[in-house]
Amino acid sequence: MKKKILIVDDDPRNIFALKLTLKSKGYDVRSSLSGDEAITMLKDEPDIKVILMDMMMPDMDGYEVCLRLKNNPLTTKIPVIFVTAKNQELDEIRGFALGAVDYITKPI
Repeated sequence: MKKKILIVDDDPRNIFALKLTLKSKGYDVRSSLSGDEAITMLKDEPDIKVILMDMMMPDMDGYEVCLRLKNNPLTTKIPVIFVTAKNQELDEIRGFALGAVDYITKPI
């Protein structure tokens, strides 16, 4: 059984690039263009093993999505890795404080 990864990014080009790479490595990749959509998706697909999330999204940023996921008993244990263009140390510290397990700067 392939491990499922969820990519959350408001830019379809970023999703495409990550999805292409991860699928070539044998992962089952899901994607979402918004935080709200990702949270809803996780209700139906609780077997997601990792979330790759952009920080800068309209409506709900990655910080808020991460906070909501970590406060939900159904999603609290899913590792969140921020994939973002933000490269300031304070951004990284805030992400870790909210429960992210890693922080990757774009471009990948």
